[in-house]
Amino acid sequence: MDSAQREALAERVLALSNADQTEVTIGTEDADLTRFTHEEIHQNVARSDAGVSVRAILGLRTGTAATNVLDEDSLRATVGRAIAIAQLAPEDPDLAPLPSGGPTVTPKGAYVKATADASPQLRAGMADAIFKVAESHKFWCAGFARTQSAGFTIANSNGARASFDGTDSGINVKMNATDSTGYGQAYSPDATTLDAHKVAGVAASKAKNSAQPQGVEPGEWTVIMEPAAFGEFFAYLGQHFSAQAYDEGSSFLSDGLDKPYFSENVTITDDYSNPLAPSMPFDFEGQPKQPVTLVESGVAKTFVTDSYWAKKLNRENTGHALPAPNAYGPQAIDLIVAPGRKSFDELIAETKRGLLISRFWYIRTVDQKKAIVTGMTRDGTFLIENGKVTGGVRNMRFNQSIIAALGKCEFSNAPQRTGDYWFSLVVPAAKIEGFKFSSGTQF
Repeated sequence: MDSAQREALAERVLALSNADQTEVTIGTEDADLTRFTHEEIHQNVARSDAGVSVRAILGLRTGTAATNVLDEDSLRATVGRAIAIAQLAPEDPDLAPLPSGGPTVTPKGAYVKATADASPQLRAGMADAIFKVAESHKFWCAGFARTQSAGFTIANSNGARASFDGTDSGINVKMNATDSTGYGQAYSPDATTLDAHKVAGVAASKAKNSAQPQGVEPGEWTVIMEPAAFGEFFAYLGQHFSAQAYDEGSSFLSDGLDKPYFSENVTITDDYSNPLAPSMPFDFEGQPKQPVTLVESGVAKTFVTDSYWAKKLNRENTGHALPAPNAYGPQAIDLIVAPGRKSFDELIAETKRGLLISRFWYIRTVDQKKAIVTGMTRDGTFLIENGKVTGGVRNMRFNQSIIAALGKCEFSNAPQRTGDYWFSLVVPAAKIEGFKFSSGTQF
């Protein structure tokens, strides 16, 4: 369905409801994935779906129901289920009226027709380019190429009307050598801009240059995280900027706003219009998203809200609602870490002894409030000596507070979109002092 068809369907569903307030969300998706290993495509997945979610409000009671069967009887039954659930739900004295929305503008580049129309042959061509790089190095590779398009329309009985169509694509490659591995990735709304050969070349170079890795002693190290690694590390801080986390005490922000938690080099924003990751300009209540400066020069400024938490905490609605119901509250889902002034090469050249990290894996939270996480390096860890990368290092486990790490950091001047997350993340490379490794490995 295009936006006009979704909007017409939403109006039909709204007309079926006699609840005090009603919200209708229409979501459509076409997602295609090509996976490969050992220089062979072993899986093609194509998924196409359209769904309707209804939120019915009766006084202070709320019920939701959803369906992907779109005939009249099924739609009527879904509305009826939402109302029936609301009748049985407990009252919530903090429940806010549904927002009335407002005008929005889809950022340039969020929808690319070539991505929406991408064929299996396009993804197979990407895979073929990756295979040729692997074969030229006598490595074997694994990973995926994906393309997708999605559309959302949200309408409610208080006048909110919003529609968005967007596309996305990505390549993820791991090159495997005898005793080393390397990683490469790229993501864009425009699949035609993805250079599979280049991504594979990066992964192959890492695998080649980290061969015969040496062990180094754990402890505190100066580290330079490439954007993929820094993104995987920083991503665990994102949930701290939720009004719900702030109010419930699980966020470091609960200790107070307008305080310096990080280095002056750290500025964090949430902005759907960033050209590296343009996305939906409204939230899942149809409320326009506001660009929000979450941290400015190390000082925590604010958190994001939706209609519920704006009312409960007497704050402005920043337009960051997730689909209802959810256990997480509003979320900052278009996160950007502002770049620094030095090039990536300068960060390395100024490092007397340190570690260059391509990426992490298996990160888990140790202490939520303190933002302490643990995990391991993966797919390309290197020793830096006297400003030069001198060879591969065996993987290491870390145990580190993200807050403490961002207190002793500086960033490169080239941000990248990174990570195949459910949210958007744009970050530069990061140089961090005193990063704590707890143990090493034999690989």
